[in-house]
Amino acid sequence: MAEFSQARVLTGPAAWLSALVAMSRKELTIMTRYPVEFIASFGQVFAVVLVFTLAGLMFTRGGVQAAGTSSPVAGLVVYGFILFMFLSDTLWTIGYNIRREQKQGTLEQLYLSPASKAASLISRVTVTLVWTGLLSVTAGWLMSVMIGRLPFANLPLGILILILALAGTFGVGFAFAALTLRVRETAQTLANLLQFAFMVLCAPFFPFSALPSWMQAISHLIPLAYGVDAFRSTLMGYPPGFPELAPIGVELVIVIAFGLLMPVFGLWFYRYEEDRARRRGSLSEY
Repeated sequence: MAEFSQARVLTGPAAWLSALVAMSRKELTIMTRYPVEFIASFGQVFAVVLVFTLAGLMFTRGGVQAAGTSSPVAGLVVYGFILFMFLSDTLWTIGYNIRREQKQGTLEQLYLSPASKAASLISRVTVTLVWTGLLSVTAGWLMSVMIGRLPFANLPLGILILILALAGTFGVGFAFAALTLRVRETAQTLANLLQFAFMVLCAPFFPFSALPSWMQAISHLIPLAYGVDAFRSTLMGYPPGFPELAPIGVELVIVIAFGLLMPVFGLWFYRYEEDRARRRGSLSEY
């Protein structure tokens, strides 16, 4: 009877928060149940760091010789790499995992329960923050060993920009999860394409000046590109030529708008596609 009374008390925001905590714990538990994948991810970081560090140095003036103590090259490559890792994991952990649950048959069961569907989607952010954050710290340390000590200028503002850029990135993940409900199996190919497009157009491993002028014009249309530029330029102390896309004041306005509006749009779009899938009876379709 006490448990029943307690369950009745958890209504409204309290019930939503309780569901979010439980689902976040579930996601973290699933992550720890695959120790081989856990260890392999760290091994993969070593390979990715080596490849993209050398690739980033190819597009910087002076190449390997530019690396050194508090090298701008280190900040250019490492800080861009951190945002690249978060976007990649967001596409797969938040976005494509919806498709995985659909294939496993657990997505339809979730929608038959009274649990919050938005909480289920947002709980995946916990895994991304914990797991990708750990990988980013490891990757940052490895890359700084290879190409020089990281600059840490304007740290409070840099952290604020990172938070806003990540919020916008998670919004992209919510929107991609909504798109997954519609395109289904094509989502895997689409995730790979988006990941590659970000790698090129948002220039996380090299300066935007290395891109052809027509690609730079496209980069100016992508809010996350301003997040990459503002984040690394701020922590690098605004060396000559940085930020590259716009004055830092303009970039801050774009990043703030991206961080505040994109999660709202992503959740709205997911609810819209989820309602469409339920009305069409396609939640359980393979």
